[in-house]
Amino acid sequence: MHQLDQVLSAVAGYYPNADLPLIRRAYQFAAAAHDGQTRKSGDPYVTHPLAVAQVIAELRLDVASICAGLLHDCVEDTSATVEQLGELFGKEVAFLVDGVTKLGKLPYSTREEQQAENFRKMLLAMARDIRVILVKLCDRLDNMRSLNHLPPEKQERIAAETMQIYAPLANRLGIQWVKVELEDLAFKYLYPGEYEQLAADVAKTRAERLEYIRTVEGLIMKEMTDNGVPCEVMGRAKHLWSLYQKMKRTQRPFEEIHDAIGFRVITDSQMHCYQGLGVAHQTWTPIPGRFKDYIALPKPNLYQSLHTAVIGPRGERIEVQIRTRDMNLVAEHGIAAHWKYKEGKPVAVDDDKKFAWLRQLMESQKELRDPTEFLESVKIDLFGDEVFVFTPGGDVKPLPKGSCPIDFAYAVHSSIGDHCSGARVNGMIVPLRYQLRNGDTIEIITSPNQKPNKDWLKLVKTARARTKIRWLLRQEQRDKAVQLGTDLIDKALRKHNTTLARAEKQLAAAARELKCMNVDELIIQLGYGKITTQQVLEKALPELAKKGEEPEKKTESMLKTLLRKVTRRTSSSGIKVAGEEDILVRFAKCCSPLPGDPIVGFITRGRGVTVHRRDCDKGLDLDPDRRIDVEWDGNGKTQHEVAIQVMCSDKPGLLAHISQSFTDQGVNISQAHCRATDDGRAVNTFHASVRDLDQLKSVIRSLSRIKGVFSVDRVSADVA
Repeated sequence: MHQLDQVLSAVAGYYPNADLPLIRRAYQFAAAAHDGQTRKSGDPYVTHPLAVAQVIAELRLDVASICAGLLHDCVEDTSATVEQLGELFGKEVAFLVDGVTKLGKLPYSTREEQQAENFRKMLLAMARDIRVILVKLCDRLDNMRSLNHLPPEKQERIAAETMQIYAPLANRLGIQWVKVELEDLAFKYLYPGEYEQLAADVAKTRAERLEYIRTVEGLIMKEMTDNGVPCEVMGRAKHLWSLYQKMKRTQRPFEEIHDAIGFRVITDSQMHCYQGLGVAHQTWTPIPGRFKDYIALPKPNLYQSLHTAVIGPRGERIEVQIRTRDMNLVAEHGIAAHWKYKEGKPVAVDDDKKFAWLRQLMESQKELRDPTEFLESVKIDLFGDEVFVFTPGGDVKPLPKGSCPIDFAYAVHSSIGDHCSGARVNGMIVPLRYQLRNGDTIEIITSPNQKPNKDWLKLVKTARARTKIRWLLRQEQRDKAVQLGTDLIDKALRKHNTTLARAEKQLAAAARELKCMNVDELIIQLGYGKITTQQVLEKALPELAKKGEEPEKKTESMLKTLLRKVTRRTSSSGIKVAGEEDILVRFAKCCSPLPGDPIVGFITRGRGVTVHRRDCDKGLDLDPDRRIDVEWDGNGKTQHEVAIQVMCSDKPGLLAHISQSFTDQGVNISQAHCRATDDGRAVNTFHASVRDLDQLKSVIRSLSRIKGVFSVDRVSADVA
């Protein structure tokens, strides 16, 4: 009960009129419902909902959110129902619990599809009440804190989901401390070798770093006070994931990362923020290109602050953030700092500009039927830095960093994007591949004859643009499939002295038997090669089909013989297509799937089934109607080629160490492409043969431990 008392005390501290007895009753109900259940650690299960409630209290949320945190697993893991919770604790609490509850009881073909649909449901609930995602984030944070009790494969899967979805969501909601902790915890399980090495490097310099932070805090405070800027100063080291990202981005080892320390100056007014910036630049030399004004141009999550980097004491680069106390509250607690629940009025998503990104996500989910593609679009929208650009009328449009004029065109209107033929940036004609920069003013040139093409998918960064382009390209593919399917069935029917119009009823019956919604879908599936004309004839016109069965069987026998001849060469690939092993299969070179990778197959007329990794961009560009279920059968003994890119120092002997590391892991290098860069570094791309994903991970870990290696990444096989 000690932990519950802490929760009650925390809630009473920021909400004196809180209904504490309701929280106590929610705890008692959860304790009874989970009685006898334990966590993987061996602790009573109720310790988890209690810990979630404690995190929710740290965000200073309302009583309904605390109750939802205590009850969030009751519907999923016990016999309790949403209706029962509504009767006992009110509709508000029941709605929040229902929004967080997974869709565990519905059938899905893959784990990825289940993950996507869970997230889609959560977004729908979140659009009605933002507290749903806040409770879910607190739940995920506590699960990540106790992830060490799960088996390695689950650790990796949950950590990847956290890094891809939940940490960016925390960032979008502006809850910085939750984002930072989620990233560092996910880093620990996704890259254990790199995490341990970096944590050890940071620990070695901890005493020296703390002494430097204390010294600089005092210097900044003195300069600010002497110049009439009242403030508090806090120094902090960058968190581990942020450091690791910087090391990869700059291709430098930890010893060469000089701006690993940041300082926060908290003052009382916006005027003093700009005055403090002047003091910092007057005292120390500013680093060009590192100043950002998020006060005048807030981030979409309403984050505001002045950012600059200077050459500080002892010649060290330091980052300085200057903001007011209110801005700091928003920076740390994000959406929770804007709370409107104390009067019992939920935040109105439709009326609040800080939810513009959520409205955009909701638009995406309406347009995307395919769960995997929906999840990919969510990741695009949540990730990355942004640039702020202007329309000719002066309106600001935030877009992901690296966006091009096509992204801007689709952000303005779909029809402008569809017919975008060129762009003027700051009055000058630029190519469509031009990357937009902060402050650019863009004017889109349109043409009625222009339409999207596949090359656009390589340029765009926004989920909205990618979704619209894919839809139009697939529409073209579908039109071709309809034409081909119509020609095939028409030709087959004419051989039996009938036509499409006369056989309409029989074709409708065949469509039902072949699990197609209608004749139109039957024709599309025929055009894509998912079903054959013989299958259609056997269902639609069985009597006529039998008459032509002998020649058909002969042809089919010849085809099977040919297929077996081909598949003998590929039978050890270890792929089952819709449960069948005897199908022609080829692996996509764009993503080079390995046993252990989640995979998906696409029917390619005349070339059998092409297998892609499930997260492959090129695979996502293909029409979902051509998709077919594929899986590893576990019997394949083939070695698979994979490309590994190693960024390292250009030092004598280092390439020999790298080569030896491959040998030690029992992996053969079939091809290597090595080049030195102008800044004393080397980029090496190795094509190697591995058994499966586990062996690849082992190789990557081994290479990462070599002194002088900055980063190791799996890349497309056609990169080099």
